[in-house]
Amino acid sequence: MTLRFGVIGTGAIGREHMKRIENKLSGGKIVAVTDVNQEAAKQVVTQMKLEADVYPDDRSLVAADNVDAVLVTSWGPAHEANVLGAIEAEKYVFVEKPLATTAEGCMKIIEAEMNHGKRLVQVGFMRRYDKGYVQLKKAIDDHFIGEPLMVRCAHRNPEVGESYTDDMAIHDTLIHEIDVLHWLIDDEYESVSVSFPKKTKHALPHLRDPRVVTLETKGGVLITAEVFVNCKYGYDIQCEVIGEEGIASLPEVDSISFRKRATLGTNILMDWKQRFIEAYDVELQHFIDSIKQSGEPSGPNAWDGYVAAITADAALKASNSGQKQFISLKEKPAFYSVKKENAHEAML
Repeated sequence: MTLRFGVIGTGAIGREHMKRIENKLSGGKIVAVTDVNQEAAKQVVTQMKLEADVYPDDRSLVAADNVDAVLVTSWGPAHEANVLGAIEAEKYVFVEKPLATTAEGCMKIIEAEMNHGKRLVQVGFMRRYDKGYVQLKKAIDDHFIGEPLMVRCAHRNPEVGESYTDDMAIHDTLIHEIDVLHWLIDDEYESVSVSFPKKTKHALPHLRDPRVVTLETKGGVLITAEVFVNCKYGYDIQCEVIGEEGIASLPEVDSISFRKRATLGTNILMDWKQRFIEAYDVELQHFIDSIKQSGEPSGPNAWDGYVAAITADAALKASNSGQKQFISLKEKPAFYSVKKENAHEAML
């Protein structure tokens, strides 16, 4: 069985995923493409020499008889409608974050999926498939360091452009930590607060940078997450889990050790796409394989997208108010409580 994909959105991440499916992964094929910029959609089909039809809009693509799964890489505010359309058409859907731009939108998707009676949706939280995070997850699950007590992490970019808004530090950057830490320690968030140290001279006037986000979980774990998007020196993702019996840290990215010009050192990445390129491959392959094996995707689901949205909204309120915000989730439906294969189980 070959899973036939229809792609909504042919921007940078859309094109990268299309290349993966066509050239690197097994069991998938691009058969349909659409974009609000029709010329861009036609161009990518021609450049990649795809045997795919270009559709005028997302609804016609989703309705196509030869589309088994929809890959949503469109503009974030369009995701809700794209995903709901795919569920209505009873098509599998892989959607890049965010699942929806509001918690209400996420709940609409959850209700639609539950009404359908089978999981169709996977959200693109690729860090769960990064081999470093997978090793860290296994160490925690195996109680290698005892019960987690604290987590310290950092998300650093060398720089961001003028189009990067202050809110994006939460909804586009911290969102990855929100999801992966929730998954790592398997605990629910209870509250969030945000503090701002001295502003870097490299940040544009509209951007507060860096910031430190403090999350407290219902189980009592204290998380501090630094977001610093103009650090200049590189793209650097750090995570350290302090347990009752030891400390486990995210491994550094593979690099040669060099001696040159009186310096002993290693290289640091500058491009985020290079940091998680393998995780993107594993993520989409797992989506394809789990559907073939069980008839459902088993990666990050619509409920995970909802948790991330609620937590990000609270973090944004805390950023703007200066006050601790409590995180209130609806009760998790049994539909999403059935244990699915973890990413680290799939990769080991």
